[in-house]
Amino acid sequence: MLDQDLLREIERLRQAGAAFCVATIVDARGSIPQVVGASAIFTPDGLAHGTVGGGRLEAMCEERSRALLADGAAARTRFERVNLQRDLGMTCGGEAALYFEVHRRDHAWNIAVFGAGHVAQALCRFLVELDCRVVCLDTRAEWLDRLPRNAKLEAVRVADYVDGIDRIAPRGDVLLMTVGHSADLPILKAIAARGLDIAHLGLIGSEAKSRIVRRELAEAGVPRSFIDRIVCPVGEKLGDNTPGEIAVGIVSQLLKLRQGARA
Repeated sequence: MLDQDLLREIERLRQAGAAFCVATIVDARGSIPQVVGASAIFTPDGLAHGTVGGGRLEAMCEERSRALLADGAAARTRFERVNLQRDLGMTCGGEAALYFEVHRRDHAWNIAVFGAGHVAQALCRFLVELDCRVVCLDTRAEWLDRLPRNAKLEAVRVADYVDGIDRIAPRGDVLLMTVGHSADLPILKAIAARGLDIAHLGLIGSEAKSRIVRRELAEAGVPRSFIDRIVCPVGEKLGDNTPGEIAVGIVSQLLKLRQGARA
């Protein structure tokens, strides 16, 4: 039976953007201090929820979790089988198999969408069907209110689009589809000035807009290396210029870019 309190705590930590590791007993032989299926959540500060039995077994799980959550750790999962007597000096005498699952913002697929207009409305409805977390930012409450209600999607009203760059997750994807060029340009300049670590940066528009934006960024002293990373027009040309078909092209391109990055 699923532990609803554990699921709620996982969602709370995810919403807060916290790093955590879930350790679960997935198999056992002989005597162990908890049941198969028991889980515990560990943050860098230690045990946050649940238990895998306490004592040395739990201390070992906490140590493994800290290592998996450390800066620079690349592993997202780990499987380990432990003989409680031989490996941990416990008197139980049994053996436990443990599965560790790491949750970190830089591991998750985070997408920041600037603008909640027609294309963003269609796009966000596709994105919430994928294994990602989306934040959509706009200055217009009435457009944000039209977005789908979904735990994977956060709608954020900002006084100025530039204020939204604080919501960009490390190594996240960024899509600009605001009210127009005059709003896009300050966001691009701010991202470049901040030196944010972005996976992919897409800008909706035409080839003509692309040339104008790149020229104005260069004139403002933005490094060429940053300008060349901008994908504009964003999205694959799969159909016509209706919001839904533009959104399909953007999703297709994002998935291909993400697959390429993983490879």
